[in-house]
Amino acid sequence: MRDGKGLVERPWMDPRDLWTEALAGVLARPVRSALTTLGTVLGITTLVITIGVASTAGNQIVGRFDALTATSVTVTVPAPLPGAEDAGPLVPWSGTDAVGRLAGVVAVAALADSNATDSVLVRSNDVTAPGDMSGQTLAVLAASAGLPAAVHGTMTAGRFYDAGDIARHDHVVVLGDQAAKLLGIKRVEDAPAVFFKGQSYTVIGILGGIRREQRLSTAVLVPPTTAADRIGLTDITRVLVDTALGAAKQVARQAPIALAPGHQDSLSVEAPPDLSKARAGVQNDTNSLFLVLGLVSLVVGAIGIANVTLVTVMERVGEIGLRRSLGASRRQVAGQFLLESTTIGLLGGVVGAALGIAVVVCVAVFKEWTPVLDMRLALGAPLAGALVGLLAGLYPSLRAARMEPVDALRAPS
Repeated sequence: MRDGKGLVERPWMDPRDLWTEALAGVLARPVRSALTTLGTVLGITTLVITIGVASTAGNQIVGRFDALTATSVTVTVPAPLPGAEDAGPLVPWSGTDAVGRLAGVVAVAALADSNATDSVLVRSNDVTAPGDMSGQTLAVLAASAGLPAAVHGTMTAGRFYDAGDIARHDHVVVLGDQAAKLLGIKRVEDAPAVFFKGQSYTVIGILGGIRREQRLSTAVLVPPTTAADRIGLTDITRVLVDTALGAAKQVARQAPIALAPGHQDSLSVEAPPDLSKARAGVQNDTNSLFLVLGLVSLVVGAIGIANVTLVTVMERVGEIGLRRSLGASRRQVAGQFLLESTTIGLLGGVVGAALGIAVVVCVAVFKEWTPVLDMRLALGAPLAGALVGLLAGLYPSLRAARMEPVDALRAPS
């Protein structure tokens, strides 16, 4: 085949020869090729790290959110109607035992509070010296013995009252950790006492680390029988249920029936929402944010490849002229430079993907997280690097292909 100038062109070149020539061109200037590849390495590494860390962090955030919120069910018990107090409580304190027997229930506790006990003056000393604080205004609540497990709390000092304390109507209380700090009580070994509404109570424990119903950290907790005898707290206002993962919806349907058979419609239940959409939303938001940062780094790498490839074309004008004069077609010249830039991008993608995965795993191990890696990302990163190199080499390769043999040979080397 002859072109317009009478030169013989071979439209195709053996792929192995083309690959050999391209690889020789890349290895001819190893330092420059390495520095050019570094741009793609940084771009792909940033892309893999940002998406990998975002997915891992998003999974961790949603996992923690699931562990607390998706297992919490709250049943609200309405106050008895005026004139119906003598009919007995809608939900008895023993009703929590029936809820505890439901499948999927991990812990259950009942609470009783009222407006009259929301702001009670509590003192840690019955004798007040002139100038001393008279006490702290705290909430006083009655709670069943299963409260610490239901609110994911731990006893930082002493113990929580048990069924024996409740049966004996003992004059004991448990303080939330913040309430104890406000009252200046740090230890319970010496049986400190608190005073409110003119009566004394022995502090037997301090409840801390409360993850659910954190307002309890500033409250005074009283056994139900003692609260009924001394401060008139008799009716349950809320029932807190902690469930196993995936059992919350079923427990939310069954708990009102177990608490008040025949009157379950009078109770209101707060069940956790479906968090599958929330999980996807968190991960999509974090992925989208960091994906933009990774793509910016990748564009910077592409610009570097295009710049270096263009400089390489200008430096090899004589070589291009010689190849053209010996019969190389425009397509072959363009293919060689295009394959060189694609090879640089591919190498950068492989190295970048490996470094990115290693960094994601190291971050997850350091933070004690479970690494979340999308295999499509790990396998697609080298292809993305090759695509970047291909696109970056389009203009330089076309410019090389447009050179005329005579002009290229006359150009100064």
